[in-house]
Amino acid sequence: MKSYAINEAGMATNAQYIASPNFDTRPASVPENRPENEISLVVIHNISLPPSQYGGSGIIELFTNQLNPDEHPYYAEIHTRKVSSHFLIRRDGALIQFVSCLHRAWHAGASNWNGRERCNDFSVGIELEGSDFEAFEPTQYHKLKELIASLTSTYPIQDIVGHSDIAPIRKTDPGPYFDWSQIDKIHKN
Repeated sequence: MKSYAINEAGMATNAQYIASPNFDTRPASVPENRPENEISLVVIHNISLPPSQYGGSGIIELFTNQLNPDEHPYYAEIHTRKVSSHFLIRRDGALIQFVSCLHRAWHAGASNWNGRERCNDFSVGIELEGSDFEAFEPTQYHKLKELIASLTSTYPIQDIVGHSDIAPIRKTDPGPYFDWSQIDKIHKN
């Protein structure tokens, strides 16, 4: 099933690469005698820009700090945010990578998983083009499964969670229409 390999540079083969400046290095020292630069968590998100509209360039522009605040009223609220994700899976199944898995993408914000704060330190973020208000496309689940298979064969992934699991007070994604039974999750509380 795996059509993507994650190379030594943390890049998925066969994915389109669009560089985001919104990343930094993972911490060299981690708590509880865990390995340096540990990648043990996958966080699934949803995003659409403008909200509930698909196929445009808004997500790419947000992740590359090029969002024009005059293009949409919502953009005026968010255009200064410095955010990114490792991956985006479009509605048609296209896979875009913005940040190497070896680096810390800025996708989770204030977060906690199993007592560990700052989930960006040890996670890979995957955005699905979508919203909390409608189902995701079958091709997105297919690509997500392929990508997760590649990630779990490359890194010691222990858990696959939603953004709402690590930041439940402020986040709802991937939302009620995300079908967790579509992926082979390692663990989900």
